[in-house]
Amino acid sequence: MLARAMKDIPKLSSDWRPKVLVTHCEIPQAGLDILRKKCDVILTKGLPQPTREEVLRLSKGVDGILWANHEKLNAEALDAAGPQLKAISTMSAGIDYVDIPEVKRRNIPLGYTPTVLNDAVADIAVGLAVAAGRRFHEGQLKIASSEWERRPQWLLGLDIRDSTVGLIGLGGIGQAIIERLRGFNVGEYIYTCRNPKPEVAEKLKATYVSFDELLQRSDYVFIACPLTPETKYLINRDALAKMKPTAVLINVARGEIVDQEALLEALKNNKIFAAGLDVMTPEPLPADHPLLGLPNCFIIPHLGSATVRTRSDMATVAALNVLQGLAGEPMFSPVP
Repeated sequence: MLARAMKDIPKLSSDWRPKVLVTHCEIPQAGLDILRKKCDVILTKGLPQPTREEVLRLSKGVDGILWANHEKLNAEALDAAGPQLKAISTMSAGIDYVDIPEVKRRNIPLGYTPTVLNDAVADIAVGLAVAAGRRFHEGQLKIASSEWERRPQWLLGLDIRDSTVGLIGLGGIGQAIIERLRGFNVGEYIYTCRNPKPEVAEKLKATYVSFDELLQRSDYVFIACPLTPETKYLINRDALAKMKPTAVLINVARGEIVDQEALLEALKNNKIFAAGLDVMTPEPLPADHPLLGLPNCFIIPHLGSATVRTRSDMATVAALNVLQGLAGEPMFSPVP
């Protein structure tokens, strides 16, 4: 689908080269090449991240923006750009940092980049499940402290084989997680989400259950839903108390879906077996955060979509979105 879209890059008026701001200078070359064929591209310079002040200053008077970081995209940012702004695309699947009603109120086409990162994020989710369930972090700490023991009952972990896997969210990422777990001989897949998906679930052999039932029955709980007002702190003390003491929690969605203080307490007191986190609050997580000191918490720095191919695809989709918005055409991947 992406290859077909690349063959039909929108045509802009030959006497108009719109100005497009890309809010991070390290966007993959594929996206820049698409934009530079039709537009004058402005890049921020700040590393590792541009300041908000730089982004807002450079956005003044631009026709389009490829929003390539997770700074708040709100009325302040739109006002800084000005009324001539015609198209915006984020370079992300999660858009909790975007004031969507405000963008739509101003009739500015808005795109994002879901789907192309599903496989990469699902890979990370399965990797975290293995790492947390098999005590990778604890094992590494034991080696570092010269506490490696050789006895039959040392550092025993949990099998994925014959386990009950619960998914909070059955969108593209949730579906891709199930596909990747097929070779692990999972016993049962259950899921919960706002809108049950019987046709998709039947194909994946997943059963819809209530949120409480999923927590009570699952050996592995994967969080793969968007952050919304309804899902913020969905995994709180009450939710964690309903999980098995042998359960493993995996979060590849957004940090604020989990109440981290409650998770810290549950892990320290062995209320659940382990957690694997690719997302947390805040990001970056401070080096002295207590979660990092727990042997049963395996944390990586938001690497879900961090592969060469995936980030290149995301930049491509975002660039196409911006060009299509500037041309007055439907975006390749519009925010619904």
